[in-house]
Amino acid sequence: MDLILYLERQGMFMKVTKVINNNFVCSCNEKNKEIIVMGKGIGFKAKEGDEIDKSKVEKVFTMNGKSAIDKFKRLIEELPIEHFKVSNDIINYAKRTLGKRLNQNIYITLTDHINFSVYRFKNGMKFSNPLLWEVKHFYNPEYIIGEYAVNLIKEKLGVEMGEDEAANIALHIVNAEYNTEMNDALKITTLIGDILKIVTDTFDIQLDEESLHYSRLITHLKFLSQRIFMGEMLKDSDDVFAEMIATKYPEEFKCALKIRDYIEEQYNQRISNEELVYLAVHIRRVSTIEDEN
Repeated sequence: MDLILYLERQGMFMKVTKVINNNFVCSCNEKNKEIIVMGKGIGFKAKEGDEIDKSKVEKVFTMNGKSAIDKFKRLIEELPIEHFKVSNDIINYAKRTLGKRLNQNIYITLTDHINFSVYRFKNGMKFSNPLLWEVKHFYNPEYIIGEYAVNLIKEKLGVEMGEDEAANIALHIVNAEYNTEMNDALKITTLIGDILKIVTDTFDIQLDEESLHYSRLITHLKFLSQRIFMGEMLKDSDDVFAEMIATKYPEEFKCALKIRDYIEEQYNQRISNEELVYLAVHIRRVSTIEDEN
């Protein structure tokens, strides 16, 4: 929605309820929920009850709950507005590129991350990302957004970062896509890599990362991993169907059983027969040469 149109719909609610600093003020939306409005000089000499100058508005932030709002306010008081603007540009680019809604908390997590990363790089503290390869291959669209981000940071903030930081930013985008925490995103990425290794070791093959079947397997593993860490596994289906797949694709089903045992041992989650069926079918597709057309 066009920002000016959005503001016009706020009507009487677009008044200052609190001045945070020269560039941020609090207000309320049409549902009387607290929002934070960003704009250069928007809080300068403003007082509670004043109409917000819509011509100065650059971004309206809404957060999920009071705790998130309060944390965002604390960041606003501590961080340069330039870091918020860069973060906002990255998030807008991610939304356009992915065509998805992102969890609003990314405005907190990504801005905070960028601020700390800028500090680290300016002070010569550079860390490698041990999951760089996995992020590039399992979350390539998000990694490309990360590359866009590091280029934007260089242009706007004068700090040159590299591919490790692109992967870090990509994981923040992944979190916002799937409503997970950063620790879960790291565990999911590791689990996907471990499952693929079980497949490649079992069949002694190298997977074609350009194939449609590989892409579909990765997508399936993302959601399987998310279900594992959220404790929302698919329920058991009819055992007859699982038996049919086990008979039709015995080696692939055995591989799926290996994956099941690994997940149970490492993560204390037992996957259902329905999950086994899906895994076996996907494994069959990537482990055999088939016509994808």
